[in-house]
Amino acid sequence: MMGRTVVAFVLCTMLGFGQPSAALAASRDEIDAKVQEAVGNFYKQTSAGKRLAQKAAGMLAFPEVLKAGIGIGGEYGEGALLIKGKTAGYYSTAAASIGFQLGAQVKSQIILFMNPKVLEDFRKSEGWKAGVDGSVALATLGAGGELSTDTIKQPIIGFIFSNKGLMYNLTFEGSKITRLER
Repeated sequence: MMGRTVVAFVLCTMLGFGQPSAALAASRDEIDAKVQEAVGNFYKQTSAGKRLAQKAAGMLAFPEVLKAGIGIGGEYGEGALLIKGKTAGYYSTAAASIGFQLGAQVKSQIILFMNPKVLEDFRKSEGWKAGVDGSVALATLGAGGELSTDTIKQPIIGFIFSNKGLMYNLTFEGSKITRLER
């Protein structure tokens, strides 16, 4: 909860919002619409990712993760867990960082749970932290736009992208994912 508060404060301060909870809270319908749009964009950008998603036990989609910082940075986004194409719950992702940083960006994140066991472990957790509760293999594309064979063998696979395509040299490590009551 402390991490989420710090991220909300940093983002709200930088963006000039007065109320962190009001500024960052989206309704179920808003989240669902944005998730569907993000999944559609994801499928357009990588046919290999689409094929992998169709085999996954569950897909966690965060359509808009805002990352901002001035020395101290943070990121926050809300999304939904999809199982067989249906919303099974709402979640937030948050992370904080310290170091040289200036500016803001919006990215989308997709996390695929490739088997029922890792999906069940995720759903049972009170607050799931990437790199601690589960390692997320960041997908990279090889020649011809195919995913590397090492990536497709992993139990949890993540994609980070913008409207310009897949983004590289980013990480899920340290991101805390928490279930939202919506």
